[in-house]
This record gives sequence, C-alpha cells and structure tokens, in this order.
Amino acid sequence: MEEKIFDAFREAMDNEDLEINLSDNFREYEDWDSLAYLSMIATLDEEFGVEIENEEFRKLETVKDLLEAVKAKA
Repeated sequence: MEEKIFDAFREAMDNEDLEINLSDNFREYEDWDSLAYLSMIATLDEEFGVEIENEEFRKLETVKDLLEAVKAKA
C-alpha cells in the first residue's frame, strides 16, 4: 500500500521522478497545490475506496499520516 500511496502523490503532482519519504510533509512539495489535492482525493477514492473529508485531510501533515488514515479506512 505504501508504494501505491507514493504513486498517487507522483500522479497527483504529475511528477514521476518525485522522491517520497514517509516523514515528508507533503504540503511542502514544490508541486503540491489545490489541483494536486483534488487529484489525490479522487485517487484515494478510486484506488482504495477511501473518502477523507476536508477537515480530516487538513489535519494530515506527513505522507505517513495519510498512509495511516487510508489504512484505518480501508
């Protein structure tokens, strides 16, 4: 699941070469913007069948936080 989350970030930011670590604050990625956010939300729903509400997503800071939220809902 970890690699699928990494791929979802790469796809959301249209950057196949993006180096991702679990400890990264994804909001600090250069390509992270509102379109990447919307793409990530859609991908989480399509790939994992998981819906994360805006309020919950705002509380997430790291890639690991997002991974754990997805695991908890999957």
